[in-house]
Amino acid sequence: MIHIHSLGRAARYHPENAAIASGAKHLTFRELNDRVGSIAATLKKHGFGVGDRLAIFLPNEREYIELVYACAWLGVIVVPLNTRLTASEIDHILSDATVRGLIRHSSLAVPSVRLSWERVLDQEPLDVLADSYPEVIYDPEAVLALIYTSGTTGRPKGVVQTHANILANVEHTNYWMPYKEGGVYLHAAPVFHIADFPFMFAAPAFGACQVTIPKFNAKSFCETVQNNRVTNTVLVPTMINLLTQFPDLNKYDLTSLEELGYGGSPMAPELIHRTRELLPNIKLVQVYGLSETGFLTGLRDQEHTEERLMSCGRTCPGIDVRIVDKSGAEVPVGQPGELVARGANVTRGYTRGYWNNPEETARAFRNGMFRTGDVGYQDEDGYFYIQDRLKDMIVTGGENVYSGEVEAVIYSHPAVREAAVIGIPDPQWGELVTALVVLKPGKAITADDLIAHCRRFLANYKIPRRIEFSETELPKGGSGKILKKVLRERFWSHQVREVG
Repeated sequence: MIHIHSLGRAARYHPENAAIASGAKHLTFRELNDRVGSIAATLKKHGFGVGDRLAIFLPNEREYIELVYACAWLGVIVVPLNTRLTASEIDHILSDATVRGLIRHSSLAVPSVRLSWERVLDQEPLDVLADSYPEVIYDPEAVLALIYTSGTTGRPKGVVQTHANILANVEHTNYWMPYKEGGVYLHAAPVFHIADFPFMFAAPAFGACQVTIPKFNAKSFCETVQNNRVTNTVLVPTMINLLTQFPDLNKYDLTSLEELGYGGSPMAPELIHRTRELLPNIKLVQVYGLSETGFLTGLRDQEHTEERLMSCGRTCPGIDVRIVDKSGAEVPVGQPGELVARGANVTRGYTRGYWNNPEETARAFRNGMFRTGDVGYQDEDGYFYIQDRLKDMIVTGGENVYSGEVEAVIYSHPAVREAAVIGIPDPQWGELVTALVVLKPGKAITADDLIAHCRRFLANYKIPRRIEFSETELPKGGSGKILKKVLRERFWSHQVREVG
């Protein structure tokens, strides 16, 4: 169904417009649609049909997008794999999803699980010549993809995303970041992540061209924006942080870039100010969501006022988000609680939820609402504020400390490049607020300097009692999020953490 409303629509209404760029080569929507139809025919020839799972383990590239479209065409369920995964982690997903085939790149990890069909795409290109194309499926409730969670709080779970889920995300995306015909969207964030995945379908739905970069770095980003006249993209804050610290930023013509969406984790106000200063003509749009929901809220450019820089915005029509207490009852305005959500974009808890995992699915839903696991509050104007993940919240001396609040203060120090705040075990206080910090090149500060900085903005119980400086960047998942689970492991390896 999603094909009819995205690439199929573009091929009908914008057939000669540029659809996708790969190096110096451009395909029109007519050419791209024909090529995808041929790929769908090839997959069908190899035995793939409705409901079969095909895993894709590739860097961001044109072929990745074409394969996803071909799966959508056939009704094959695509399983996008995080390119940072190890072989054993891939083995778990391949087994959990009981995939029928795998298309991978030779530069990435090689799983040990053997499948009935496998192709190393850079060494064995698909034969995409076909005399006729298969019929396009039109079933809103057909499963489009299994988006595996990052596993930051446990083993990755396969989130079931239907064609209707992604179409709802396309509509919501256009509410916060309105597309225009002839625009150019850059896949700079990994396409396997829910922050970027819906844009594969949103771009053609509105007649926009797509370009990709295999792996983000500031130089390749700037070159791609300049050479392809990119108008829209979505990044995670760690990418924006690297971009704003790129010394050659002003050597590139980035004037085509009109809108920069960001999400995946909170962005410190200091980084927002720095982005505004370096890229003054770009509209900023914050989006908040999860693998299970797609986008839930958005903060538009004009809403980035000083008092709302820590807000993740409001919902658009079709999404219902509320703040509830431990019993599931809605809390008053301004009071913290867990965010819960429902809407056409949310994975279907009563039928699907997590692939092959009814227990986790049942735990994720209550009273028809999906439990996000995020703690936050809503102000009197309806704007939401995320304070922390339930499992990342620190309880010290009986007080709740939200790591995002402390990180925002640490990031406001001009010497700080990266920071993560976690709780570590302490016999007296239960947990000790601890900051792991990476400094900018050429900067030098002490733990006492940083603690003094925090005292200016935070209550005493929120101030880090321990600060560690790292010479290397903090560990991150494929989406660019800092992996706090990994950072906590050495402190909690012999203890059970009961927070959240």
